[in-house]
Amino acid sequence: MSGAGAAERGHVDGTGVRVAIVAGQWHDVIAAGLLAGAQREVERLGATATVLPVPGSFELPVVAKTALESGYDAAVALGVIIRGGTPHFEYVSDAATSGLTRVAIDTGKPVGFGVLTLDDEQQGIDRAGLPGSKEDKGAEAAHAAIATAVTLRSLAVPA
Repeated sequence: MSGAGAAERGHVDGTGVRVAIVAGQWHDVIAAGLLAGAQREVERLGATATVLPVPGSFELPVVAKTALESGYDAAVALGVIIRGGTPHFEYVSDAATSGLTRVAIDTGKPVGFGVLTLDDEQQGIDRAGLPGSKEDKGAEAAHAAIATAVTLRSLAVPA
């Protein structure tokens, strides 16, 4: 399982951190699990979140960028891409990954990466934070985004 070696999600004081959860709608059972996990983690850390649904993973970068530019402190990108019989998987996976990396670098704000790139549906169910899942990638992505936002705040030079 890919979760081996993952860092513990300790408590981070996310008070005052505004998070945009940009959530793809493909593969609804897995997507709903990712979203629920991200929302639980945002609440646990004391941050606030707005959910911004998008059709699929390809649309994640543009909405995350716009949300961050409009004042959110962090974005959490959630999506599900399952390999099929065409190169579509590679194109969408690369576009989402490269696009979200660019958003973080261009805005200087964190983007939690909760995009699952899977060979089959069972791999997604195992990672979606559902009852019986082995991992909760939505919560992990939210934690990473909030913890990074808190770190960036600590680095800011007072005016």
